[in-house]
Amino acid sequence: MKRAYILLADGFECVEALAPIDVMFRAGVDLRRIAIGGKLDVASSHNLVSLKCHTTIEEANLSDGCAIILPGGNPGYINLRESEAVCRTVREYYNSGRLVAAICGAPTVLAAADIAKDRAITCHSSVIGQMGDYKYVGSNVVEDGNLITSSGAGHAIEFAIAVAARIVDSETLSRTRQGMEL
Repeated sequence: MKRAYILLADGFECVEALAPIDVMFRAGVDLRRIAIGGKLDVASSHNLVSLKCHTTIEEANLSDGCAIILPGGNPGYINLRESEAVCRTVREYYNSGRLVAAICGAPTVLAAADIAKDRAITCHSSVIGQMGDYKYVGSNVVEDGNLITSSGAGHAIEFAIAVAARIVDSETLSRTRQGMEL
């Protein structure tokens, strides 16, 4: 079973976190929830949902993952972006050729980690101005090498399926899509 990680900070967007969690579960990916901020329970934006994480980023060994997923949400993406441990992990994954996936405001973490300059990305319209040297593409989901980005909550399932497509075989992906009526 392949392992991936989703990094969760207080203020994450519910759909942008739960869609990848659900899709990865259905596809048989061991997706581990990693808390940013020192506590295992992480609250969503608007305090709608609280997720219990497997461990904190300070205690985690993330070296065995094939992908890292960064949900947006305000202030979730800001909390991710301001964490040096998150930026270091994202740099390590990207530079080693492993998949880095970010949705909504979370592509700003790429800029904070100083990776993937001049790559094609998409992001939430509210953070386009923060994306500097990136090639903004106004699509729902953009894939460029080992980078997947998405514009926001309305495209969370499409984003999650794109990530799963890079992790599991085509038969597993087809079963997952069929089970979700996609």
